[in-house]
Amino acid sequence: MVELEHVNIQLGGRDILEDINFTVTEGEFIVMLGPNGAGKSTLLKLLLGLINPSSGLVRVLGKTPRRGNQAIGYAPQHRTLEADVALRARDLVGFGLDGHRWGIGWPDPQRQRIVDQALAEVDALAFADAPVGQLSGGEQQRLLIAQALLANPRLLLLDEPLANLDLNHQREIVDLVTRVCRGHNIAVMLVTHDINPLLQVVDRVIYMAHGHSTIGTPEEVITSSTLTRLYGSPVEVIHALDRLFVVGAET
Repeated sequence: MVELEHVNIQLGGRDILEDINFTVTEGEFIVMLGPNGAGKSTLLKLLLGLINPSSGLVRVLGKTPRRGNQAIGYAPQHRTLEADVALRARDLVGFGLDGHRWGIGWPDPQRQRIVDQALAEVDALAFADAPVGQLSGGEQQRLLIAQALLANPRLLLLDEPLANLDLNHQREIVDLVTRVCRGHNIAVMLVTHDINPLLQVVDRVIYMAHGHSTIGTPEEVITSSTLTRLYGSPVEVIHALDRLFVVGAET
């Protein structure tokens, strides 16, 4: 599904990512971890064809990445909408079908069927006609994922879908994404700052720091020795209460 070989990215004359190598297979659930500025969102932009590598090979679904690839679903970082936004939930999801173009869109019955199917996939039909601004952060996040699923993608890219959610809503989104990944054999790449809500469901982790990365299972990657090497300074990984805590790395 995704293949990167010796990929380097420079932006504004600065090295963002250096010698990145990994593959993602069909139906695999990948979590991307690392501090702010490590290049996680930049890597998603690369896969979406929004930026080009400075060097190296990038293949997405067997081809060079390109903008507007309908086989890729993408949910950007979520920003909670103001309470007075009257746009309905189903209208927000529908922007994923025709919000990018002018003129006549999908026929109404067909459009409604596609949107309703995506809403059902994320358990959002119950609030499909509610104003988006009155929905919780978790409910709004469901709508962004529904929008990303409209075209039945083979690869789903999610940029920090758990950010600013309480533990219960985090758990709901993790369960939802896991169901989509396993039920439809969709490869998922999810950016987050905290592996703990995902420990029981993730297949592998890509940990990024200081422009470099490593990939493997959580047990292989999130270790004191591996993270010390990535950060270039002492890092301790502590296991407690069925959670992982990284101590000594930059915030």
